[in-house]
Amino acid sequence: MTDDRPGNSSDGREEPERKQTQGQNRPVPTDRESPVGTPVIRGDESVTGSHAREAVQFDPDDPDSLEKAAETVREFATDSHGDDHLFMLRGAAACAALVRGEGSYKAAAERAGSDVTVSFIRKWARVHDLPRSVRKQVAIGEIAPTAAKHIARVGGEARLLLAWAILDGDLTVRDVRHVASATNDDTPLEHALADYDVTLGQLELTLSPTTYRDLRRRASIDDVHPGEIVTDALEEYLE
Repeated sequence: MTDDRPGNSSDGREEPERKQTQGQNRPVPTDRESPVGTPVIRGDESVTGSHAREAVQFDPDDPDSLEKAAETVREFATDSHGDDHLFMLRGAAACAALVRGEGSYKAAAERAGSDVTVSFIRKWARVHDLPRSVRKQVAIGEIAPTAAKHIARVGGEARLLLAWAILDGDLTVRDVRHVASATNDDTPLEHALADYDVTLGQLELTLSPTTYRDLRRRASIDDVHPGEIVTDALEEYLE
């Protein structure tokens, strides 16, 4: 086994890197928590509809399944499927399973064939290792798979914040690439996003008229910004 293998636990499950939210003791998963190759999102009919029945599971411990993964990676690397996000998630799953089964990115690339590079395997395997909340947004087409590759380059809680900034800030894939690179060069994510006129944590919400009325009334009486009240309420709700 070579030293370029991904750092996962020996029981076939990822060891999720958990970070603390600012000022809170609430851990959040920033990596995949389900077994590698399992179609948790792809096989969820509530997410992918009828496509869920076509979801393929890749078992890194099963030789036949591993061969299927190698075939899928070859097809994924050489065929153009445009914006078929479910196909790309399946390809990412195959990459991750092949890495787990072969023990390293290099061995996985060699197993897949000469048209598949180590870089290709690494990038897409890391997409498969993103947390479920992010993969779901890829599956429903809200986050482009190519943008997910750049999210996966960022570690810890920043990858979640970058993913949600894509949804709320209308970032392009090129924007995401630049923000990810800046973050990895030790630029605070908040500053990197500001270069694209995105304010970290800014979210537009629609409230019922009654809730809107009461929120504005309470904010006026307490002499605070409505966002402070919403933040306090959500912190308690999300505990």
